[in-house]
Amino acid sequence: MNILALIPSPTHREIFKRDRERFVPVTSGCYVLTTFDGIVLYIGLSNNLRKRMDEHLDNPQKTKPNERGRAIFFSWIESEDTNKIERTWMNIHIQHEGSLPVLNRIYSPTSN
Repeated sequence: MNILALIPSPTHREIFKRDRERFVPVTSGCYVLTTFDGIVLYIGLSNNLRKRMDEHLDNPQKTKPNERGRAIFFSWIESEDTNKIERTWMNIHIQHEGSLPVLNRIYSPTSN
């Protein structure tokens, strides 16, 4: 599924690399990891988006290529209502693909 199908749409995007994390805010929101072409690989939420991006960059399962591609972008929307947005994005993905995003199917500790 392409990121363009998500409602509400993420409003910000940064390259998923260690030297770019400083451009991600220290605020709550929902985020997606996508391929260069916008294929959604992971959907998540956090009370600290920058910290969460950093945690994902430390996880080889999130940084290495998989059957759908490799995470190139970290896109997000700032919000206090993260549970609702994350659930909406997950439901949209399930409607389009019949399953959760590929990287949501592996163990990933929740971060606040």
